[in-house]
Amino acid sequence: MAFNIIPKEEKFFELFEAQAAHNEDAARTFRELMKNWSLQSPAFDKLRDIEHEADITTHEIIDKLNRTFVTPFDREDIHELASKMDDIVDILQSLSLRMQLYGIQRVTEDLIAMSETVLHAVECLRKAVPHLKDLRETRRILDYCIEINRLENAGDNALAHAISNLFKGKPDPLEVIKWKEIYEGTEEAIDRCEDVANTIEGIVVKQG
Repeated sequence: MAFNIIPKEEKFFELFEAQAAHNEDAARTFRELMKNWSLQSPAFDKLRDIEHEADITTHEIIDKLNRTFVTPFDREDIHELASKMDDIVDILQSLSLRMQLYGIQRVTEDLIAMSETVLHAVECLRKAVPHLKDLRETRRILDYCIEINRLENAGDNALAHAISNLFKGKPDPLEVIKWKEIYEGTEEAIDRCEDVANTIEGIVVKQG
C-alpha cells in the first residue's frame, strides 16, 4: 500500500475560498440591512451565523497550518490571510450589533453608500482569492488588488463626507458620538479589505 508522505495542500485553497465567500455573504447581508433597516431584522441573526461559520473556517485553516509540513506559500502569509479575512466578518457583525444596541432608528444615505463600497471591495477579494491556486495569472490578481486600493481611497473620502455631514447644524453630541463610531467602523471594514489585498500582493511577489 502506498502512503502520501507529504500532505496535500489543495485544502488550503478550498478554505481560503470558503472564507472569501463568508466575507461576501456578510458584506451583502450588511448592505441589505442598511438599505432595509429595522431593529427587528432577521439580518442580525444571519450575520451572527455567518460570523460563526467564518470563525470555524479560520480555525480549520490554522489547525491545518499546524499539521501540514509543506504549505503552498509562507506559513506567515497563510496565517495573516486567514486572520485578516476573518476580521472583515467580525467587524461587520460587531458593527451591526452595536447599531442594534444603540437603538438606531434610521440609517443615513452616507452609511448606505459606505456599505456598498464594503460589498464591492469584498466582491473583488472573492474574485481574486481563487487565482491564488495558479499564480501564473498574476495580472488578474493584481488588477483586483488595485481596484480594492481604489475602493479604500473612495471609502476614506466617503468617511470624510459622512463626518462633515454629521457636524452640520447643531447636532446632538450623543448622536455624533454614536454615528462617528458607526462610520469609522464601516471604514475599518474597507481598510481590512485593503489589508487582505496587500497580503495577496505580497504572496504574488514572493511566488513570482
